[in-house]
Amino acid sequence: MKKALLWLLLLIQLQVWAQSVHPITGRRYAGVMGPAGADWLVRSEREDEEQPDVALDAIGIAKGSTVADVGAGAGYFTWRLAERVGPSGKVYGNDIEPKMLELLRSNMRDRKITNVEPVLGAIDDPKLPRQALDLVLLVDVYHEFSEPQKMLQRIRESLKPDGRLVLLEYRAEDPNVPIRPEHKMTVEQVKAELTPEGFMLDRVIEKLPRQHILIFRKKSP
Repeated sequence: MKKALLWLLLLIQLQVWAQSVHPITGRRYAGVMGPAGADWLVRSEREDEEQPDVALDAIGIAKGSTVADVGAGAGYFTWRLAERVGPSGKVYGNDIEPKMLELLRSNMRDRKITNVEPVLGAIDDPKLPRQALDLVLLVDVYHEFSEPQKMLQRIRESLKPDGRLVLLEYRAEDPNVPIRPEHKMTVEQVKAELTPEGFMLDRVIEKLPRQHILIFRKKSP
C-alpha cells in the first residue's frame, strides 16, 4: 500500500513537471507574479529599463481603438493605453489576481481614467469579448502562462480579423540582460510557440534597451 502511494505521488509529480514545460520548445514556464510583486511593477527604474512610451509609440495605438492589457498587474501600461485610445476608445485591464485588479482600479481612480474595464481572467482564458479587440498587449507576461495554447486560442478569438497581438519579452539572446532565464525568450521561441496557434509574425521591433517587441497577426482561415 505504501509503495503504491509513493508511485502515485511520483506520477503526479511527473505530470506536474510535464505540464510546466512547453511541448514545442521545451521552455519551462515561469511562475506568475502575485500581488507581493506589485511594487516591482511600478518601480521608478522601469521607465529607463523598459521605456514604455517608446514601446507604445513603436506599436502604434490608434485613437478610438479597443485594446486589452493582459496580465495588467497594477496598470503600469493600462493607463498609458487608456490615454492613447482616448475617451472614444476602451481598454480591458486583465489579470488573474483579484488583488492586482484592486490596485489597478485604484490607479485608474487616482488618474481619473474612466475608459478602463477591469477583467478577472483565468489561467486558460482571459475572459475577453469575442472579435472585439484591435490589439492585445502582453508585457513581460506570456512566458508566465501555464496554459499558453489555451490562452492564445482565446486571445485569437477576441481579436478582430485585422487585430494584432503584441508581446514584449526580455531578450534571451542577450546574456547581459539582467533577468532570470525563465523570464526571457528568444524571437525563435516565441515564433515557434505562437505560429501553431493561428498567428503569424508580422514584425520584430528592436527599439528597447532590453526587450523584443513582437507583433503578430491572425493567420487567414
